[in-house]
This record gives sequence, C-alpha cells and structure tokens, in this order.
Amino acid sequence: MKSFVFATNNPNKLSEIRSMLDGHFKVLSLKDVDIQTEIPETGDTLEANALEKARFIYDRVKLPCFSDDTGLEIDALQGRPGVYSARYAGPNCSPDDNMEKVLGEMQKATQRAARFRTVIALIEDEKETLFEGAVNGAILTEKQGEKGFGYDPIFQPEGETQSFAEMSAEAKNAISHRGRATRKLAEFLLASVS
Repeated sequence: MKSFVFATNNPNKLSEIRSMLDGHFKVLSLKDVDIQTEIPETGDTLEANALEKARFIYDRVKLPCFSDDTGLEIDALQGRPGVYSARYAGPNCSPDDNMEKVLGEMQKATQRAARFRTVIALIEDEKETLFEGAVNGAILTEKQGEKGFGYDPIFQPEGETQSFAEMSAEAKNAISHRGRATRKLAEFLLASVS
C-alpha cells in the first residue's frame, strides 16, 4: 500500500482524512516520519500556505505528501479570519478564543453569510497539484454542539439545521470543505493506481 505523509499532527484532521482514504493508501502523520519542527506558514493565501507546508515536508522526507490549509471567510468581516483562521485571536490562542473573537465582531451583524474553504497541496514525484473544497453557510449567534473542532460550533452549513459541531463525523464529511477537497484528492490518487 502506497504511503503519503499528511503534514499535520492534528488528530482530528488525521482521523478525518484516514477515514476517507482508508483501505487505499496509508496516511502517515508528521510524528510517524519524526518531524517535530514547526512548519512555516507565511503565505497570505490558503494556496500559498498549503504549498509551503507540503514543500517543507517533501524536502525533508522525499515521500509523497500533502498538506492542507483551511480558512473561514465571513462576508461581514471582509473575508476575515481567512488565512489567519487558526491564530485569529493571537499567536497562542485556543479555538474557543478564536470563536469568541468572531462572535464578538459579529454581535451587531445582520448579514451572517460565511464559507469554509480548504486547499490541499499534493507533491508526488516532485509534481505539485492543488485541490479545493468549499462549503457555504452562516455564522450562528452562539456556539452549538460539542463535536468537530475549530469553528465548527458556530458554523451552520447552507441547507442544514445543525452546526458542524452537532453533526456526526459521517454527515459532516459528506458536505464539508475538507471532505470535498479530500474527495478530489482521493479521486486523483485512485485514478493514478487504477
């Protein structure tokens, strides 16, 4: 079975991706390939960050690898937090800190439209390929649900009555930004082995 390094140690992201590629490819974490250094994320777009992380890993392990970057883009905040979603409330902030900042900034907003976007950068045999997934929705007025991670408790996908944090992993993966980008990655990889 072919192995790919996923440039993350985030257990939530790993289990999401592994469940989607299960049985077809082995997905290794950074820990699995003994990379413990901080991976640079200096780009000002999701695409730039995803590529920067994937190149950093590929240069070190010379194994096929992929990396993702995800942003929550809120219309009322002119697209913020966007590329800065993970550290929106500051360098050592928690997901709760980030959600509190967004909810605070959205307190008086009547227009609550937002989208989650994920870009995955794949490097295989020195060839770079990008995959994007997006899901539209709205920012809730308060946190709802205990599942998921990141901004999931305050994001309700379009056409749904629950936040991402209230949905089962299967239901979320079926419509999520990361799920959509990962399916594109999976289709691309499976086409290469069929």
